[in-house]
Amino acid sequence: MISISRLLCDNVGPGDYLRYEKRDVPRPVVVWNCTRQCNLRCLHCYASADGHRSSCELNTSEGMEFIRDLAAFHVPVILFSGGEPLMRHDIFDLAIFARQQGLRVAISTNGTLITQDIAAKLNDIGFSEVGISIDGIGLNNDIFRGRKGAYELALQGIRNCVKLGMRVSLRLTMTRHNHKDIPAIFKLSEDENINRICFYHLAYSGRGGQLQNEDLTHAETRQALDIICDTTVDMHRRGLEKEVLTVGSHTDGVYVYLKLQQQDPVRAEKALELLKINGGNNSGMKISSVDDCGHVHPDQFWWHYSLGNIKEKPFSLIWSDSSQPLLLGLRDRKRLLKGRCSECRYVSICNGNLRVRAESVHGDIWASDPACYLTDEEIGIK
Repeated sequence: MISISRLLCDNVGPGDYLRYEKRDVPRPVVVWNCTRQCNLRCLHCYASADGHRSSCELNTSEGMEFIRDLAAFHVPVILFSGGEPLMRHDIFDLAIFARQQGLRVAISTNGTLITQDIAAKLNDIGFSEVGISIDGIGLNNDIFRGRKGAYELALQGIRNCVKLGMRVSLRLTMTRHNHKDIPAIFKLSEDENINRICFYHLAYSGRGGQLQNEDLTHAETRQALDIICDTTVDMHRRGLEKEVLTVGSHTDGVYVYLKLQQQDPVRAEKALELLKINGGNNSGMKISSVDDCGHVHPDQFWWHYSLGNIKEKPFSLIWSDSSQPLLLGLRDRKRLLKGRCSECRYVSICNGNLRVRAESVHGDIWASDPACYLTDEEIGIK
C-alpha cells in the first residue's frame, strides 16, 4: 500500500505503523480468505469466488486453532476476506475469538449484506475497519460485480456502518471500465463521511487474469494518479483529512516522489525516507494470505502457489521455513529481478512491484512488471 495522503499531506493513518515504522522482526498482516462463497460474481475476483462453499473449507475449530497460532506468532492484524466473509455462519464467533486473543481484526466485504443488525454486530465486536468494495457508481458497479442493485445495497451497508461511527474503507479496483468514476468516488466519500479510500491496481490473478485487456494503459494510469493526488491535496486544504491509498503498484510511490521533486523538494525527501522504510512490495514478508482450505500464500494474489497447509503445519512454522524457495526469492528478490526492474534506480522503494503480474504476462516471476508506467528516463535507464 502507498499512502498518498501521508506522502503529500503528512496525514498519519491508523495503519501507518505497519508501513512506515521500522520493526526488527516484522510479522505479516494475514488476509484470511475464510470462504470462497459469495453472493456476487465480480469480473476481477482473484479468488474466483462463486455461490458455493469449498468442501475443504476450514471449520470453526480449525479456524480458531489457526487464529490462536497467529496470536502466538504476534501477527498484528487478521483481515477476514473471501469470497464474502459475511456468508460464513461462524464469522462473528471467529472474530470474537480473534479479539480475545489480542488480534486487531478487520473485514473486507462487498457490503451488500450489512444490514443495521449486522453493522451493530461488527461494531460491538470491535472491527478496526470495514472495507467495502465499490467498483464504480450505480450501474457501472453492478455490471462489474455481476448483480443488479449491488451498488445500492453496498451504499446502504456503508451508511449503516458510518451511522455507528465505524471506520469504513471504500475500495475500488481501477480498470478502463470504471476509472472515469474516480472523481465521483471521492465525492461519494465526502457525501457519506467515509474515512478511507483505497484505489487498487488490477492484479492478473483468478478471474482478474482474464481482464488484462481491461487494465489501464500507462497513460491512463498516470492520469488516474494525477487525479488521486490532486484531489487528496484539495481535500486536505479544505480540512477533510481522508486517508487515501493506492494498492497493488509501488510504482505509485516513485511517481509521487518524482512529482514532489518538482513541486516541493523538502517534502520529496521526507516522502523518500518513508518509502525506503516501507521497502516496496512486501509479498512474502509483511503480508500473507491463507485461503479457505488452509493453503498459505505469499499474498492474496498467489492462490496458484501454496507454501503449505495449516491443517498439516501451523502458519507460524510455514512462514518461518527458510527452505521455502518462493519465500526466499521474494524476501531477497533484487538479485533475481530481470529487465527494467533490475536496472531501475528506484528498486529499493518499489522492490520489483507485483510479481504475479510479471508471471501472468511473461511466464517468469522475476521479469519486469508490465504495469510499471514510468519511462526509462524516469527510472534511470539510458
